[in-house]
Amino acid sequence: MNEPSAASPSHQEAVTVWIIEDNEDYRLTVQDMINSREGLHCAEAFAQCEEALAALNRSFAPDVFLVDIGLPGMSGIEGVRQIKAIAPHTQVIMLTIHEDNDRIFKAICAGASGYLLKASSRDVILDAIAQVREGGAAMNPKVARRVLNMFSQFNAPRWDYELTEREREVLKELVDGHSKQEIADALCLSPHTIDSHIRHIYEKLHVHSRAEAIAKAYRERLT
Repeated sequence: MNEPSAASPSHQEAVTVWIIEDNEDYRLTVQDMINSREGLHCAEAFAQCEEALAALNRSFAPDVFLVDIGLPGMSGIEGVRQIKAIAPHTQVIMLTIHEDNDRIFKAICAGASGYLLKASSRDVILDAIAQVREGGAAMNPKVARRVLNMFSQFNAPRWDYELTEREREVLKELVDGHSKQEIADALCLSPHTIDSHIRHIYEKLHVHSRAEAIAKAYRERLT
């Protein structure tokens, strides 16, 4: 492993931040914004998780990561899992356009300490970095309300939808984010058979899409 370079004296006491964001203009804007705040320093900004993980394996870990979700190659959520595996004390804030329950829940389960929308103001983003460094959870009010609603529903009674053992296996694969072909390969079944199981799952759960099925599985602890 390469020996990491020493930090310059002006940045030795600063909170170090790395960014993973594929939109170059936005990435540079956020990097400049961070470096304009006293006590913060962003020296590394990447377009892909793979690049950031490679740098993380050969350098000192930053205090905080800002990570987009929709990235080329590895998703931001999988990136969070791998960042936390390498550097468990590094805090991660998702900075994204997505605000659906599924992504929020998966990001938190992966180890994210905060979840902000890209429409957040400069001060909200910069203050969030300080919040997670101090042990807080950085979320705007709208996202925080979604999180509270999701977790409050975990105590809802579990209903018996008469799913077969195989249908529960397929549902779990859907929750884990696998494609139909991946599910077919994992269960040694044909894609046509998987389609049939998924149709039956939707009918029994009274849902009309993968997103609705996953949300219901999370909410009612069906897997």
